[in-house]
Amino acid sequence: MSEYIHKSHNVTVLLYHLVFPAKYRKVVFDAGVDRALADAFQEIEKRYPIKFLEVGSDDDHIHLLVQSVPNYSVTKIVTRIKSLSAREVFQKCPYVKKALWGGEFWSDGYFSSTVGKHGSETMIRNYVKNQGMEYILIHSDHQLALF
Repeated sequence: MSEYIHKSHNVTVLLYHLVFPAKYRKVVFDAGVDRALADAFQEIEKRYPIKFLEVGSDDDHIHLLVQSVPNYSVTKIVTRIKSLSAREVFQKCPYVKKALWGGEFWSDGYFSSTVGKHGSETMIRNYVKNQGMEYILIHSDHQLALF
């Protein structure tokens, strides 16, 4: 469960949905790899302000729901997770390195999306609209029409 992170001048709940595919989209996730990843994620939580709320694996990719702090960019979070978890998998499951032809564990790409704790974009828009006595729209992002 996510929790509010209290720092000296801010309180945050930053949640990210991350998806990492295995290199070459190879089917490498099995019980041994899952156990190695779980161990790596526990060690990452001890050393860095990254909390793993949920982790699920498919045959060729993994889904993560993580929470972090504002001074950790998504790129920094992804880089830490990928590098440390790949090292752990290769140490504990050497057969994976052979299956991936001695190369990298993760592909270079990833999917990232922010996750709201209390609702969707529409819900937040309505919340902002209903805050004052009179709502004045200052800016709205709309696609330009050609005709």
